[in-house]
Amino acid sequence: MRMEDWAREFLLESRLAHLATSTKNGKPQVIPICYVYDGDSLYSSIDEKPKRRSPTQLQRVLNIVENPSVSLVVDRYEEDWSKLKYVLVRGSAEIVHTGEEHEHAVQLLREKYAQYRQMKLEERPVIRIRPISVFAWSTIIVKSRPA
Repeated sequence: MRMEDWAREFLLESRLAHLATSTKNGKPQVIPICYVYDGDSLYSSIDEKPKRRSPTQLQRVLNIVENPSVSLVVDRYEEDWSKLKYVLVRGSAEIVHTGEEHEHAVQLLREKYAQYRQMKLEERPVIRIRPISVFAWSTIIVKSRPA
């Protein structure tokens, strides 16, 4: 994905994103997620934090299965508005259950988040987002480019 250097660093370093999914009929859902970016794809685990449903029955997972088009936003708010910024990624998501890519994602997530080192992420699905386009905005520069 082509993007400004500051936006790439922002995606790599940030710890919280908001994932937007929708049903095939367009009913939207936005949820905060922990994620990693490896320079090509973004990954988020369906981790062991308490949930009301099984991992494969969570609304975000059902939405991705029905409609893989997603958006993910990483932002920073500050009272000093000269420091505001965000990166919006539009992409195609897939649920990854096993295999080398799953192992790669789990390893990266554990490196970034100490809490994941105690969880059995290898037994949990991972959401992979392949970026299609990115829009990066800050008070200094505005860029929009295709992936």
